[in-house]
Amino acid sequence: MDSYVSSSAYIRWKFHLASKIGRIEKSVEAHKGAVLAGRWNYDGTALITAGEDGQIKIWSKSGMLRSTLASQGSPVYSVAWGPDSDRILYTSGRQLVIKPLQPIAKVIQWKAHDGIVLKVDWNSVNGLILSGGEDCKYKVWDSFGRLLYSSSSHDYPITSLSWAPDGEVFAVGSFNTLRLCDKTGWSYALEKPNTGSVFSLAWSADGTQLAGACGNGHVIFAHVVEQHWEWKNFVITLTKRRTMQVRNVMDDAVDVLEFRDRVIKASLAYGHLVVATSLQCYVYNSRNWNTPLIFDLKEGTVSLILQAEKHFLLVDGAGLYTFSYEGRLISSPKFPGMRADILNAQVVSLSNDTIAIRDKSDEKGEGEAVTTTITKIGWTFVMFLFPFSSSVILFFDVLTGKALSDGRPLTHKLEVVEVALDQCGPSTERKIALVDKNRDLYLTSVRHLGREPKICKIGSMVHSMAWNDGGNILCGVQDDQLTVWYYPSVVFTDKELLPKTLYIKDGSEFSRSPHILSYVGTKVTLRQGDGSLVYSSVPPYPALLHEYSTSARWEDALRLCRFAKDLSLWACLAGLAMANRELTTAEMAYAAIGELPRVQYINFIKEQPSKESSLAHMLMFSGQVQEAEATLLQAGLIYQAIQVNIDLFNWERALELAVKHKTHVDTVLAYRQKFLHKFGRKETNKRFLQYAEGVEVDWEKIQAKIEMELSKEREKAANASVRSSLASRR
Repeated sequence: MDSYVSSSAYIRWKFHLASKIGRIEKSVEAHKGAVLAGRWNYDGTALITAGEDGQIKIWSKSGMLRSTLASQGSPVYSVAWGPDSDRILYTSGRQLVIKPLQPIAKVIQWKAHDGIVLKVDWNSVNGLILSGGEDCKYKVWDSFGRLLYSSSSHDYPITSLSWAPDGEVFAVGSFNTLRLCDKTGWSYALEKPNTGSVFSLAWSADGTQLAGACGNGHVIFAHVVEQHWEWKNFVITLTKRRTMQVRNVMDDAVDVLEFRDRVIKASLAYGHLVVATSLQCYVYNSRNWNTPLIFDLKEGTVSLILQAEKHFLLVDGAGLYTFSYEGRLISSPKFPGMRADILNAQVVSLSNDTIAIRDKSDEKGEGEAVTTTITKIGWTFVMFLFPFSSSVILFFDVLTGKALSDGRPLTHKLEVVEVALDQCGPSTERKIALVDKNRDLYLTSVRHLGREPKICKIGSMVHSMAWNDGGNILCGVQDDQLTVWYYPSVVFTDKELLPKTLYIKDGSEFSRSPHILSYVGTKVTLRQGDGSLVYSSVPPYPALLHEYSTSARWEDALRLCRFAKDLSLWACLAGLAMANRELTTAEMAYAAIGELPRVQYINFIKEQPSKESSLAHMLMFSGQVQEAEATLLQAGLIYQAIQVNIDLFNWERALELAVKHKTHVDTVLAYRQKFLHKFGRKETNKRFLQYAEGVEVDWEKIQAKIEMELSKEREKAANASVRSSLASRR
């Protein structure tokens, strides 16, 4: 940006546009009275000012007045742009007001403090609002005006506050007071500089340094240190701006890591520490802290580091970059309208083969706004019904950086607030979990081969989630309890098993609003609402079960379930066995949890005359009716496909197949007549009445035809088995 609002704008009724070198380019008469606040929007194309006259004005980059957005009787002490620069937040006495730039859109207004609101800020990454007032409190709000955190009363009014660029922390200033806080509101650190009131705060672009304008005429500078990272037996602390301490809690060994430039971001997972400084990236292996791999960075403003087992992802102001742990650039995904500056760990996820990104630029309302007018007893009410916003999830191949060819972008009906890819298994079975605005948890496949993706809801009121690093086990904070989904993908195989595969831990040991930081091994790390860390253990058996399933060690899996004597483990094994088409193991697991109807159906599947019939009925077992029918038709098993629809009472489709393939029309009519007779009803369907007139129903002929079809299928399957056996001998 070529210009900014100078500090002298707050003395008189003018604001001044100055160049980077400090030369005044233009002075603009803006308000009647002092100009109290001025902010550029996020792309630097518009400026908003507020003054003692109660007016809020929007100006072009060159200082031309575009519009007067609001006018009120009291001074406006602070303003802020919304995350998409389409809304304005401003103070109005004790109230906060969110006003969209579109005249027809709804204005949100609420009482925020018991005294005059002096400062506000709105972060573009997390979408949260800060406010501070003469009641000596600072508060955190969401974009709908719902209170998320309220501080205790300070000794003096809150005179300044500011979000760090990445939205993870914010700073609060008062009289002789500077405080660093987490985005949820609790305080990391408190300093008491002898500076008078801190009137304004500003962060560096990388979020590591803070400057404050003070009442005694001084400018103070602060640096963020003492950050912590944990992984298994390692604890790493940023002791100074350029120094880290690594402690191995197993033997209490300590290593000190020195850097040439200040540390901006770091991440510790999967046996590697990735550190981004202002100029370089350092990659350490946990087995050797002495010889890091170092490579230069294009930009020194890394805002996010995500790690997977085989590689890691860097996000800076220019884009996204995937690197191997050897420092080799693998890919750089791009998409139209990409804004890397607003990406965070909640909307970007990385696995060994896939990158998932929630596309903020593609969020849109479904349908158009509807205006309804209601007239009653002389009064007219106008009601505006605005559409819900949907979200689009984009998927990219890690190795190429291109959009997945076998997976279309995923569109969800509501705004998505968090996404997470599972970390284990082949790329063809990759799953993504997402939490939407209603805090409902959904699961779906990343690669769906051109078909409409099947999105299944697996939880509600989920406030935080994380996948296990060594198995596809999902944990989440659900209501006031910790829930672990031992095998969430069972929802695609047998959704009625899902509640039986849950491990639920009472949340009484947690305080208000815990947030999951990681799920490594059998340990879940949570951050409580007051900032303290809590560790919760999860039984190790599900991870072992997943390992046995991956290596097809079904006998070991059965022994483990018999040893643990846990019904949820048996249910997990049943789902895993059915997904891998291991019918014998699945039969035993279903029997162990008392699911006798499913045991009978598995026996029916095992008795099928051919592999194609068995596969089709396994798909039926999972509720995939269309796929089952397609499998049978592709194998030329027309009768079986018709019978599947008859068993499901899908009479129209059964008749359609029979007519199309010119066979078993009488079979469909016979079963239809039998069905209607059983319930004492008469035929009313015109198509069935039409074919009933010209087709004779003879049960003996029908049974003979069915037996002949089954005999052909058995013979075909036997011949295929013989050919396969001979080929293997050769």
